[in-house]
Amino acid sequence: MLRLTELRLPLDHAPDAIATALVARLGLRRDELLSHEVARRAWDARRRSAIELVYSIDFSVADEAALLRRAAGDKALARTLGPRPDTAYRHVARAAAPPARRPVVIGTGPCGIFAALILAEMGFRPIILDRGKVVRERTKDTWGLWRRSVLVPESNVQFGEGGAGTFSDGKLWSGIKDPQHLGRKVLTEFVQAGAPEEILWVAKPHIGTFRLVTMVESLRAKIEALGGEYRFGTKVTDFLVETGRDGTRRMAGVVTEAGEVIETEHVVLAIGHSARDTFEVLHARGVHVEAKPFSIGVRIEHPQSVIDRARFGNFAGNPILGAADYKLVHHCQNGRGVYSFCMCPGGTVVAATSEPGRVVTNGMSQYSRAERNANAGIVVGITPEVDYPGGPLAGIAFQRHWEERAFVAGGGDYRAPAQRVGDFLAGRASTHLGSAVPSYKPGVTPTDLSLCLPDFAVAAIREALPQFARSIPGFDMADAVMTGVETRTSSPVRIRRDASFHSVNTRGLYPAGEGAGYAGGIFSAGVDGIRVAEAVGRDMAGLSQAAA
Repeated sequence: MLRLTELRLPLDHAPDAIATALVARLGLRRDELLSHEVARRAWDARRRSAIELVYSIDFSVADEAALLRRAAGDKALARTLGPRPDTAYRHVARAAAPPARRPVVIGTGPCGIFAALILAEMGFRPIILDRGKVVRERTKDTWGLWRRSVLVPESNVQFGEGGAGTFSDGKLWSGIKDPQHLGRKVLTEFVQAGAPEEILWVAKPHIGTFRLVTMVESLRAKIEALGGEYRFGTKVTDFLVETGRDGTRRMAGVVTEAGEVIETEHVVLAIGHSARDTFEVLHARGVHVEAKPFSIGVRIEHPQSVIDRARFGNFAGNPILGAADYKLVHHCQNGRGVYSFCMCPGGTVVAATSEPGRVVTNGMSQYSRAERNANAGIVVGITPEVDYPGGPLAGIAFQRHWEERAFVAGGGDYRAPAQRVGDFLAGRASTHLGSAVPSYKPGVTPTDLSLCLPDFAVAAIREALPQFARSIPGFDMADAVMTGVETRTSSPVRIRRDASFHSVNTRGLYPAGEGAGYAGGIFSAGVDGIRVAEAVGRDMAGLSQAAA
């Protein structure tokens, strides 16, 4: 099996054009091509008048050696041909017998799900704890905030089965290095759980919220069938740490809010980026926690048609291209970086707070991406040294301050503060909104977003928006609407771990995923969950990390 990359075809090519182009590119007769399949499909829209599909094709030929000899002098072709990588997942350890002290996984976001799945597949029968509810009940509570302004602090966009990614665009790509092809395991399990098979080969796969709900349920059923035990509505309020005579700290168990003690020597900490009270407990128990950079800003919405035309020209609306996305970055004169974050084509802006008296925004799309607006975070990078130098947990206080300001500016009832881009750029409060109708529920209050953002962020975003319009005409249109605030771009802390995935000062505690500062999104969190589960499995089986 060989692979040819960069096979370019017109957007509207015929179904049999791939095979025709493949044999022409390789100088083959049609009967020499035994089989072929699409390994990856992307598109190149740099020339809007001639958008191309770009394929990587896995194929087999009658005489592979002869083809490789002919291609030896073609440097470009030589770089694209090679053996198909072995992406099959193989477990690193097996339980010799059911463990007396089972591993505990805290959190059921993508990191916790895949940590639990791998541990269950290896026979270690994990106990999975989540402070929130099963995904269907959690969805009802989340809609309660969106429709009736009723917040359930333990069951919302941030907390509950599936994690924060359940209410998102469901993006399944990342720039992480993945030499072991663990991401293939993530995607394969998602397909088996109900995701469309195309996520295995399209360049930017996504799922959307509704599909994620059923997939999460399917994965839970699989983990339970393998011996995993879920306990929802179970909040961990303390960590039992034993200190040896040599000063070495080791996990001994966790304590739940109900007072139950679960003895364990292996705890996967997959708590997500909003478990602020858990961060505080860990810090109080002497676990090494440090402040980490994150970003703050707003959600911006444009009519999706504006983005489609700017990105695709006359090809806007093509079903293969779907709703257009974008990725934007600007380096400001004040030294700040402004960038688009978690762009949701054809989606909605959602209420994502997890604490009373605070407003937080995020973006969400369904698989169809068929809503009228495009939205994205427009956020400004901030750092502990400059912006919140008060200690490991100072970033949490910083987030809360601006979330509280947004709550007040929105009217004190979970409506969000909003402003037309034209007014924002002119430095005046909005008194009404225009043609871009904000999608945020339970509603917005036209106001001045500078009331709930740091001055440096306001200045940076004002500078960036006209610059972004140079790449996407209309991006700074006066009637585009911004809704605040976006504060949960990533965890405000990092719970540092060593090369064997243990906490640097507490053996048996395995910080994992986005909340610990080691992932950013569904895909990378799932991959990190697998890595951590493998480390736990090796430790429980008495294997060294050198066996990795």
